[in-house]
Amino acid sequence: MANSARPVPLLGRIALHLKLIDLDQLEQATREQARRGDGHNLGNVLVELGFVDEAGLQKILRARQQVVAKHRAKQGVAEADPVPEVAPTAPAAAPPAADPGGSIFDDDPVAPPAATPESADEGIIEPTAHAEVAEPVGGVAAPASAPAASPSPVSAGPAGPGLEGLHARLRQGVERGASDVHIHSGTPLRLRLAGRFEAQGDEVIPADAAEEMVLSALSPEQRATFEELGELDFAYTAPDLGRFRVNVYRQQRGIDGVFRCLPTRPPSLEELGLPGTLAKFTNYHQGLVLVTGPANCGKSSTLAAMVDIINEERREHILTIEDPIEVVHPPKRCVVNQRNVGRHTESFARALRGALREDPDVIVIGELRDLETVSLALTAAETGHLVLGTLHTNSAIRTLNRIVGVFPADQQDQIRNMVSESLRAVVSQRLVPTADGNGRVPALEMLVVNKAVGNLIRENKTFQILSILQTGASQGMCLLDDSLKQLIADGSITREEALKHCDDPKRLGGA
Repeated sequence: MANSARPVPLLGRIALHLKLIDLDQLEQATREQARRGDGHNLGNVLVELGFVDEAGLQKILRARQQVVAKHRAKQGVAEADPVPEVAPTAPAAAPPAADPGGSIFDDDPVAPPAATPESADEGIIEPTAHAEVAEPVGGVAAPASAPAASPSPVSAGPAGPGLEGLHARLRQGVERGASDVHIHSGTPLRLRLAGRFEAQGDEVIPADAAEEMVLSALSPEQRATFEELGELDFAYTAPDLGRFRVNVYRQQRGIDGVFRCLPTRPPSLEELGLPGTLAKFTNYHQGLVLVTGPANCGKSSTLAAMVDIINEERREHILTIEDPIEVVHPPKRCVVNQRNVGRHTESFARALRGALREDPDVIVIGELRDLETVSLALTAAETGHLVLGTLHTNSAIRTLNRIVGVFPADQQDQIRNMVSESLRAVVSQRLVPTADGNGRVPALEMLVVNKAVGNLIRENKTFQILSILQTGASQGMCLLDDSLKQLIADGSITREEALKHCDDPKRLGGA
């Protein structure tokens, strides 16, 4: 390693032993961890750099539990006994430099003891006796006396407040296939199931218990930010449960949290129920491709699937700017760097300005939020980059009007010209409950910007694009109402549900 005085965290040694990373990757991860300073965990760094995925991280954590439990047994340390501050075998010499932040769960900062014959057989150096066994998450430390043999951070008994209660409720949502888990002060637990918002029993979560559960997911730095602002967005990983996008906020009754369940790996178009024709939008090497729709319609998942196709098929540099990072993309044929607004960069706009000097081929923007972000995205698309992003609009035509409309009136003619030349495609989607009530299926509107569409954008005649959407099936275009009509014909959805999402009920046909 570059700094031989710095001990290698146990998590890193186990990752090497399992051949999930190599020495160069471990060195790069520990350098990045040291650069970030205290509070940044090695496991999180390995995931963010794309060296391991969530499944690999869980494998490492399980192996680490086994190693620590084995070492405790050798040392005769009872599970309930207090853990000594320093292992009996620790060298008497001056201690080495402390590990900056430890592993993902703050591994032992003291140099490990010499390997025993048993540990040598395994190829893993045993931890010191005070390496903790409990698996706290999100920078919140578990009690040092946590039982070493616990296979899961969620208790099998009644769920109380704090991290244990939070994980029990998240597990309930994950096991039921919920898209969102809602913890609200003074109300029962609620889950978003196939788009429906359902209470889970009659047990009310008291305000103090809701606050303790929600805040247990925050690191000290995040708590300070939350105390200052009253709301916070972040990503949270719970061992054996998965990854969640979280929003915590204050309201009249207390502190609430909404946990969006995220995939542990990038989904495929097929898994999302999307047509394979969307893959052609990843073939562009410059220009702007937008995925739009209302909240909770699967925009981020669709974008992640498209990024994964590029990652698998091209040899390029992909740079994502998100708030927070949702789906983690391990490098495949591409190098993927993911930046979290607020943690790695000040804002979307600042990250985009920097991106133009970071030699990316593909820039992925989690959300086009404001004038400056839209302007920089158009500039990046004009300067030879493929830009993928999301926008909260309900149709392809409204998307065009929104992009132009964020600019002052005296700039809009110039922006129409830029959009007509840079925009490649708009995918507007909805998630519609299935006829059997057991899930949701996507309904799509797809606009491909050809010469005719580009001319209408320049001439401010976007209302005429509707007729092109109706007749452009041969070029991969589709109107949302036509997609809904096809889903009705297939028996996937009911006409009643389709009517809630369509623009013109007459296009659905029938009574």
